[in-house]
Amino acid sequence: MGKIRKVRNKGEAAKLEMTPMIDVVFQLLIFFIVTLKEQDILAQLNVSRPAPDSQATPDQRPDLLTIEIGRDGWVLNGRGYHRPRGLEQLDRQLTRLASFSKDASVIIKCTSDSPHGALIQILNILSREGMQNISVFSL
Repeated sequence: MGKIRKVRNKGEAAKLEMTPMIDVVFQLLIFFIVTLKEQDILAQLNVSRPAPDSQATPDQRPDLLTIEIGRDGWVLNGRGYHRPRGLEQLDRQLTRLASFSKDASVIIKCTSDSPHGALIQILNILSREGMQNISVFSL
């Protein structure tokens, strides 16, 4: 009698499909980007504030500078500067504020219609003054 051999079905090895996993990761990423609010980011900044009852002296400068870049000009901590002379005025103000504290945090907010060159000009001024705590947001 001859030996009977069992033939084993070796079939294909199981494959791990990466496409659905990548799709899920991108969907989660998009979900978190869309649901993120600017107020959430600004609320998490570590900024020292004076007590409500204390009086700020004129020599104290803010630890947080906010620059908004729009189509028509810039706004530095609520004070507007318009083109074309506005850049010179903004340059003087940033130079003066940097002389008090180079460790101040700077938040730059760009609107969708702001020129890219305006952001570069402001970043050049801040770099020249040695300010390094800079964050850029688009509105």
